[in-house]
Amino acid sequence: MSFHAWTVFALFWVVFVTSPGPNAVNCIQNGMTFGFVRSLWGVLGILTQALLFLCLSAAGITALLTTSPTGFFIAKLIGAAFLIWTGIRNWRAARTPVRAGALPTGHIYRRAFVIATINPKSVAGYLAAFSQFVQPDVPIAAQMGLIVPTALTITAASYCIYTALGAGLGRAALGAVGNTIVRRVMAGCFILYGVLLGGSALSPGR
Repeated sequence: MSFHAWTVFALFWVVFVTSPGPNAVNCIQNGMTFGFVRSLWGVLGILTQALLFLCLSAAGITALLTTSPTGFFIAKLIGAAFLIWTGIRNWRAARTPVRAGALPTGHIYRRAFVIATINPKSVAGYLAAFSQFVQPDVPIAAQMGLIVPTALTITAASYCIYTALGAGLGRAALGAVGNTIVRRVMAGCFILYGVLLGGSALSPGR
C-alpha cells in the first residue's frame, strides 16, 4: 500500500469511526457514569469487536481475490453503494436523538462489545470499507499488516476521546454528538466517499 493510499484510508477511517452513533453515545455515558479510567473497559470492548470484524472482512476480501476478481469488483461497487446509502440514512436521521441502545445493565466491557456488534456500521460496513482500499495486485497480508493497526489505533483514539468528553463535559458532550449539523457533515462525508470510491472502481484500468 502506497503512502497516498494509506493516507486516504486513514482519513476515511477517521470519518468512519468518529461519526456519531451508538458507540459514541455509550462511551460518553460510560465516562459520565464511571469516570475515564474505568470506562476504558468499554473502549476495549469496542476494539475487540473491531478486531474481530476487521479479521472477518480481511478473510472475505481474501476469498474474493483468490476465487473471483469479478466478485471483488462487484464487492467494491456494492461497498460504495453501501457508503452512499449510509450517508443518506444518517442525513435523514440527523434530527433523531442518538441512543446507545436499550440493553440490560451489565459489565462495561460486555455491554460495549454488544452495542458495537449490533451497530448498523458492523460487519457490512467494515467489508464495504475494506473493499475500497485493498489493492488486488499487492499481497493481502502486507496490506493487512498496515491497515489493521491503523484502523485499531484510530478507533481506540476516537472512543477514548468520546469517553474523556463524557467524563469531563457530561451532558454537554451528548448534546454536541447529537448536533444535527455535525451529523449531517459526517453523513455528507460518507456520501462523498461512496461516490468517489465508486467512480474510481469504474475508471478504466482499475
